[in-house]
Amino acid sequence: MQTEYQQRREAFISKIGNGTAIFRSAPMAVMHNDVEYAYRQDSDFFYLTGFNEPEAVAVLAPNHPEHRFVLFVQPKDREKEVWTGYRCGVDAAKEIYGADEAYPISELDEKLPQYLEKADRIYYRLGRDRNFNETVLNHYQILLRTYPKRGTGPIAIEDTGAILHSMRLVKSEAELQLMQKAADIAVEAHNHAIKIAQPGSYEYEIQAEMERIFRLRGGNGPAYPSIVASGVNACVLHYIENNRQMQDHELLLIDAGCAYGYYNSDITRTFPVGGKFTGEQKALYEIVLAAQKQAIAQVKPGNSFHQGHETAVRILTEGLVELGILRGDIDNLIEEEKYKPYYMHRTGHWLGLDVHDVGVYQHGEDKPQLLQPGHILTVEPGLYIVPHTEPAEDQPAVDPRWVGIGIRIEDDVLVTPNGNQVLTAGVPKEIGEVER
Repeated sequence: MQTEYQQRREAFISKIGNGTAIFRSAPMAVMHNDVEYAYRQDSDFFYLTGFNEPEAVAVLAPNHPEHRFVLFVQPKDREKEVWTGYRCGVDAAKEIYGADEAYPISELDEKLPQYLEKADRIYYRLGRDRNFNETVLNHYQILLRTYPKRGTGPIAIEDTGAILHSMRLVKSEAELQLMQKAADIAVEAHNHAIKIAQPGSYEYEIQAEMERIFRLRGGNGPAYPSIVASGVNACVLHYIENNRQMQDHELLLIDAGCAYGYYNSDITRTFPVGGKFTGEQKALYEIVLAAQKQAIAQVKPGNSFHQGHETAVRILTEGLVELGILRGDIDNLIEEEKYKPYYMHRTGHWLGLDVHDVGVYQHGEDKPQLLQPGHILTVEPGLYIVPHTEPAEDQPAVDPRWVGIGIRIEDDVLVTPNGNQVLTAGVPKEIGEVER
């Protein structure tokens, strides 16, 4: 992978001209009373370096005659490593991660100016680490004050995201392999869940079985807090308590993905706990499934990111009208968003190093993001007949037989040169396959 990281750095450097880019690692997360969470590196930092330790800074300086890639890292410390794990250290930062130069993080203030003083701008994303924001801004202000004496130095700060996040949108072959592995593990876990879920089981039992597979197959664990929502809990979009006992004649919605090698999968399936849909469940499920299939068909090069959502909204709205849950002209219902009490989220998002991955969805008001090969996105329409929901104005009250049903179906879809590939197709979703 080091060749991959080097290629990414060179691609980024080629886009910043005479600028210097600074990237800060993610901070170490600490619970109460000094109990530490497992560390998770900042995705931009990891994308360019593969370095997975806190208290680090990466500098990309194409203007420097010798050091185009510099790492500032924690030095080796045998006493601290006993408590918090082994460190790479300064020397290995060059040997393992390909840095042209490496320094202890304590020398950042002393060494950083030499990589900034001949740059015409600083590329840095102002983040939640306010102290480090101040560090970068202080160096920038000092160089601005001394600019008249030298005639060189940065005269602007520019966000790295504008360049880097468009790079991250298009996945390389190495990334695709990792994402397919993350998808394959999650597929196995979902298929296992469909087999073992039964009336009387608890939601957390299903969660535990799935997350066991995530780790057993070499994954880092869940890509996000797993949603295992039975009955009316399926109407809560981000339900994560997972503590209810499942009952016969109700649905189980599972939204769970695996993280593997820092990349993520994201799958949702909804199926009957007792093995058979009721008539109402089946009717709503058929609508969501049709919406998802037609939305996936819109995932192809040259189409806008939004076309899948627009397609899904139309299919869902037509279905709700057919069932009598909505009433009126389809186009008017869509324009006035009368479907929103029952479908309140978008149909998908980018997927990659982050579950809701970086990348714009719109370039200004009239220029949507167009899909291209290498993009990966989720396609996840749903319908949620939430108890006590007030219908939109001029719409009928919901017949009680629909209330409490929540359905979502989600797959991870790669844009290919000739269309798309569903990375998570191994989990069944046809009614004849889901019922047992």
